[in-house]
Amino acid sequence: MINWEKDININEIKEIRTRTTVYFGCGAIKKINDIAKSYSSRGIDKVIVMSGRNAYKSTGAWAIVEKALKDNNIGYINYDKVTPNPTTNAIDEAAKMAKDFGAKAVITIGGGSPTDAGKSVAILLKYPEETGSNLYEFKFTPTEAAPIVAINLTHGTGSETNRFAVATILEKNYKPAIAYDCIYPEYAIDDPDLMIGLSPKQTRYVSIDAVNHVVEAATSVVTSPYTVTLAREVIELVAKYLPKAIVNPADKEARYYLCYAAMIAGVCFDNGLLHYTHALEHPLSAMKPDFSHGLGLAILLPAVIRNIYPACSNILSYILEPIVKDLKADTSDTEKAASGVYEWLKSVDVPNKLKDEGFTEADVTKLTELAFTTPSLDGLLGIAPTKATREAVETIYKESL
Repeated sequence: MINWEKDININEIKEIRTRTTVYFGCGAIKKINDIAKSYSSRGIDKVIVMSGRNAYKSTGAWAIVEKALKDNNIGYINYDKVTPNPTTNAIDEAAKMAKDFGAKAVITIGGGSPTDAGKSVAILLKYPEETGSNLYEFKFTPTEAAPIVAINLTHGTGSETNRFAVATILEKNYKPAIAYDCIYPEYAIDDPDLMIGLSPKQTRYVSIDAVNHVVEAATSVVTSPYTVTLAREVIELVAKYLPKAIVNPADKEARYYLCYAAMIAGVCFDNGLLHYTHALEHPLSAMKPDFSHGLGLAILLPAVIRNIYPACSNILSYILEPIVKDLKADTSDTEKAASGVYEWLKSVDVPNKLKDEGFTEADVTKLTELAFTTPSLDGLLGIAPTKATREAVETIYKESL
């Protein structure tokens, strides 16, 4: 097999242009000094830093960021209470801190949760009378946000390169998604060195998240040749390098290409959007806020493949080839595709079903209702390649139990 990846110097920082300028490569965190210098010259003298409680420090990212801010006379305040599946309550709390401090930009350090929460705060800095709930219930339409720098600590979300953000409205069990051009990060840093410490479970779940992003983007009704091309590359890279990262978490080359796969997966679904697995996962982690988003996607994926394969067999047989060999592009291989994806998930030690995570058949009715009533999720279901009826959604949940 040709291994073009060996010709890439993973220790050389590349500048990749999407709508976001991405600094990519081992050691890319050092580019924060250039970003801080640019911000200082533009009069951005105060920022809010959004993070979880630990990873932003334990990875070493914060020490470098803090020095860059101090060296460039940029004041900062840190909101370090972002949790997995961030809530609108936390967004409101952070936004108040940012406004009171006079923050003019947002720096996020973490995976998808701090990035999404930070994007939301960036909007509220420009709309000081609004709230997180109003934002995620679509009670206003933002057209501007404070500048955002996304320092990524996981290889899965893709949020550092796109216009999406997600938050949970706890009191309603809603987990909507927003998508606005104003929340493309201005800069992103993808440094695989910061991802070496990801736990084995996180390594698996975030990489599976990237696979789900591209499966959906390549099969939505708004897909394009671009998204299909990206999807195949993402799945090929994850199939090749996830097992290596599992065996040796410190394998920098594996982290580099998983990080690259996740980054282009973010670009992929920025173009092709998402449908079933994300629309159906959001109710799962809305009902159980501690439930891992990537695990939920993994559990749902085989049943989603079973649903959509007859409608997308040409594309799916092509993009899934790195993990399910010799698929025929017709309906006769529907079950082979679904079971083959599940066998691949088992091979990376994610054999879980919903019942293993505490869900039962009694939850299916409420989950289905949330899939159709949570703001924004109807938009995802509306671009699925098959008709997303309540019966179809219930079937996917039941097959995933």
